[in-house]
Amino acid sequence: MTDTQTQTDIVIIGGGIAGISAGARLAPHARVTVLEAEQAIGYHASGRSAALYEASYGMPSTVALARASADFYLRESDYLSPRGLMLAGLAGQEDAFAKDLAEMGMDQISPEEACKLVPILNPERAVLLGYHSDAWDIDTDRLLQDFARTIRTNGGQVLTKSPVSAITRGARWLVSTPQGVIEADLLVNAAGAWADEVAGLAGVAPIKITPMRRSMARVAAPDGHDPARWPMVFGVNESWYMKPDAGALLVSPAEEDPTTPHDAWAEDMTLAEGIARYEEVVREPVTRMISNWAGLRSFAPDRNLVIGHDPVAPGFFWLAGQGGYGFLTCPAVSQLAADLILGRAPVMDGATCAQLSPERFAR
Repeated sequence: MTDTQTQTDIVIIGGGIAGISAGARLAPHARVTVLEAEQAIGYHASGRSAALYEASYGMPSTVALARASADFYLRESDYLSPRGLMLAGLAGQEDAFAKDLAEMGMDQISPEEACKLVPILNPERAVLLGYHSDAWDIDTDRLLQDFARTIRTNGGQVLTKSPVSAITRGARWLVSTPQGVIEADLLVNAAGAWADEVAGLAGVAPIKITPMRRSMARVAAPDGHDPARWPMVFGVNESWYMKPDAGALLVSPAEEDPTTPHDAWAEDMTLAEGIARYEEVVREPVTRMISNWAGLRSFAPDRNLVIGHDPVAPGFFWLAGQGGYGFLTCPAVSQLAADLILGRAPVMDGATCAQLSPERFAR
C-alpha cells in the first residue's frame, strides 16, 4: 500500500457496465474515479454476457428501463446489429409457450418458417415457435471502452488492479486501495456480486444481493452452416438459449444457481444439461466445445435493480442488482443514477423510481 491520497468528488467501486456507464454520465459534472479490482474493466459479469437489446423481458421496472434506453441504442448510437429472437418449445409446453409468446410480443410461426431462419431446427420436435425481429446484438466491448474514454476525456480516472481493502467515513469517504487512498464525497456501489461486501466495508446495511451463476459453452457450428444471420433462440421458460457468435454458437443452460461472489466457472454437468436441452430441438448434435465460462448475475430479493441513495447512510449510492440486464438497461440506468446524484428531476416516472429505490428495503 502506498500512502498516496487522491481527491475526487465521486468514487465508483466496480468497473463493470454499471459503474463505467454511470461514470461517463457523471464525469462532465464532477471529478470521478472508478475503481476496478481486476486487471481490466468488464472482467466479471459484463465481460461474460451474451448481451442482446430486446426490450420486453424482465421485471416491469427492467422493461421500463430497457424501453427508456431505446433512443440511445436505436437512434443516437451504432452499437447494435440485427439479430432477431426466436422462442422454441416442445409438445406439452403449450401453456408456458403461450405465456412467453405474449410477454415477449412475438408472433407464432410455423416449423417451416422457423427452419428458414434456423436451418438446423428439427421441425418434428420444435413444434411451438415464435419470432420477432426487434432484437439486436450489442457491441459490448466497444460500448464499455467508449464510456471509459468519456470518463478520462472529462478528467476522470478508471483505475484497474485496485481492489478495495478498507472504507472509512469521516467528513468524506476514505477508500483504501493498493494505489493509495481515494477521498470522495460520494461513494457509488457498483460492485455487482460484491455489492453487499462493499456495503459491509463501508458500514452500510446490506440489501441481500444474491449472485446467481449462469454458464455458457461456445460450440462449433454444424458443418456446412454459417449461423451469422440466425436469430438467438430461447427455450420455453428460458430453460436454455443459443446465440450465434463469430462463426460459432453460444449455448447456455440459462441456470440461476445461488452462489457467493467469486471468479465464476462453468460446471461440466450443468453445461451438459443445457446442451442436451438445446439438442432436443435441433437436427445437428454438438460435436465440439470450443470453450466455456460462467458469470454471476446478481439480484436483489425482489429482482428489481437497486438505484438510489441509501436511506440511512449519507453519501452512499446503490447501483446494483443488474441481474444480467446491465447492458440492456445501461443507457437509462446511468441517466437515472446521474439525475439522482446531481439533484435533477429523473426522466423515469415516479413509480418506476420507487420500484428501484433502496428505500423499498427500509419499509
